[in-house]
Amino acid sequence: MNQQDHKTCILLCGGMSKRMGRDKGSMIIHNKPMIIHILTTLNNEINEVIIVLNDRERIGRYKSMIDYYLCGKFSYKLILIEDEFKNKGPLSGIITGLKNTNDKYSLIIPCDSPYITKKYINSIFKIKNELKNDFDTLIPYHDNKEILIDEPLHIKDKNFKLNLIEPLHGIYSKNIIDKIRENIENNKLDIKSIIKYSNTYFINTKNFDSINFQNINYPDDLK
Repeated sequence: MNQQDHKTCILLCGGMSKRMGRDKGSMIIHNKPMIIHILTTLNNEINEVIIVLNDRERIGRYKSMIDYYLCGKFSYKLILIEDEFKNKGPLSGIITGLKNTNDKYSLIIPCDSPYITKKYINSIFKIKNELKNDFDTLIPYHDNKEILIDEPLHIKDKNFKLNLIEPLHGIYSKNIIDKIRENIENNKLDIKSIIKYSNTYFINTKNFDSINFQNINYPDDLK
């Protein structure tokens, strides 16, 4: 298997879930924890899954939960690892995951996106493989009337509105590890600033069902 064929996914499960008030990845939705929905979708699509959690106790709980629901029936190498930086938001999970994989590029998925599809996973990796140039991040962008993107477009080509991006459903490169570390150490935790000042490409979300980007953030979202 060459490097292009190997696929790694980093699942971010280290958040404090302040808006929900409890751990989101373990919350039951449609009779299964949210994280189990994602892990099931990743089966036979991904070679390596890295779950980043914020402490050892939570790692133990997730291991037990995964054993109970999946019983070892998954095709990928599964790694559960503790956040390198505590309480620093998604940047901590991203840098921790990137440092613990041999792959240059990894797909980032938050634990509160249980409806992500196999089609989306296959498509974004296909787009990654088709890009001729090296990049730092490949990020979904919700199109509007001002910008029509029919193929990956570089951030320097247009004046993008960063509020229209999906930063936690993109592919990130090891190239940005040092930049993320510098931002964390300076308490600059806005993930969009990493994307804005990196070698970034955007892909239009118009060809994907919007359910791929649906997050469960608040108790009312469960309804």
